[in-house]
Amino acid sequence: MANVKGAPKGARTPWQVTRSVWYAMFMREALSRTMADRMGWFWMIFEPVAFIGIMVAIRSFIRGGRLVVNAEFIPWLIAGLMGFMLVREGMLRGMGAIEGNSSLFAYRQVQPVDPVIVRVFLEGALRSLVFLIFIGGGLMLGLDMYPDNAVRVMGAWLSLWSLGLGLGLFTSVAATLVPEIGKVIRMFSLPLMILSGVIIPLNSLPHWLLKYLMLNPIPHGLEVLRLGFFENYQVVHGTSMLYFWLFTLTTITLGLLMHLRFVDRLKAK
Repeated sequence: MANVKGAPKGARTPWQVTRSVWYAMFMREALSRTMADRMGWFWMIFEPVAFIGIMVAIRSFIRGGRLVVNAEFIPWLIAGLMGFMLVREGMLRGMGAIEGNSSLFAYRQVQPVDPVIVRVFLEGALRSLVFLIFIGGGLMLGLDMYPDNAVRVMGAWLSLWSLGLGLGLFTSVAATLVPEIGKVIRMFSLPLMILSGVIIPLNSLPHWLLKYLMLNPIPHGLEVLRLGFFENYQVVHGTSMLYFWLFTLTTITLGLLMHLRFVDRLKAK
């Protein structure tokens, strides 16, 4: 059979080259993420456990109760925290991917966008495993962690994963070209957790403030994720996955365009 477009026999297609690059980078990142630091797995699990314990203690001290309307507080908090961490870590780890893999750009097959995609995918896979551990551990402790609608939970989880990818693509370019932007983003990550309704139910806030907070796409994904666990849960007014996906797709497109536009400057960094 004749070679397509006169390509030499045995030549790989661009997709095959890209897939090989992604696989090699994934294995490199996975070994670095899980094996280089012996405490890596411990911190991935201990951080949310410690945070949940502190939040439960604070809420019990201030409010005296631990329940959200139509949902148990601890599972509600776990779902929101794990969903937020999926987005946050996708954004932050994607932001450092270019600088961390700059030596690989000597190979023409490797583009600056490749380590960002690989890191966000790896981080999402690890966070998914940790989330499953939390669900299993919660069930063994008697918590209501069994989802009422598993399909909705998986859809919301993948949606938040996609948002983390879009933010990672955008911030990776912005923070590499202007390092000060990276510092500001890291400083803003904690307030963003509060503004996303991870700790405090946004339904308890006044409407005039809520309409501004819901411009943030993260609460939309978190509320749908929680709804998947509690079918009678009352989501925040204005929750819309259409808005969420419009924002996510816009961010992914903008991030890819920025990578295409500034590819030479990113490699030079």
